[in-house]
Amino acid sequence: MMAIYGLLIDYNYCSGCRTCEVACQLEHHYEPGVQGLFLTAIGPFPLPDGKWQYDNIPMHTPFCNHCSERVKKGKIPACVHNCQAGCITFGEIEDLVKQITSDRMALFTL
Repeated sequence: MMAIYGLLIDYNYCSGCRTCEVACQLEHHYEPGVQGLFLTAIGPFPLPDGKWQYDNIPMHTPFCNHCSERVKKGKIPACVHNCQAGCITFGEIEDLVKQITSDRMALFTL
């Protein structure tokens, strides 16, 4: 059976630096406006407890192929390698599901 890979994002720690977007753009030499990964900002929204929600969530696009050429060489995707916060994990879906420990994590597959 062929492995199915994904990206697990722990957006508790994403600072919104956009390094993942830049790394993807540079790795694939995409033209301006084309991205394999983009950062979505959510908020700010007031919460019932008086705090504010403001989250950054990196999400893949239809151009994302999880850096298949890098993975074939035993490397991890460029976004994962360059994430300054270390909040993006790449791996097989079965393994990533086991790593979900918070409702502030998102799992993306191709």
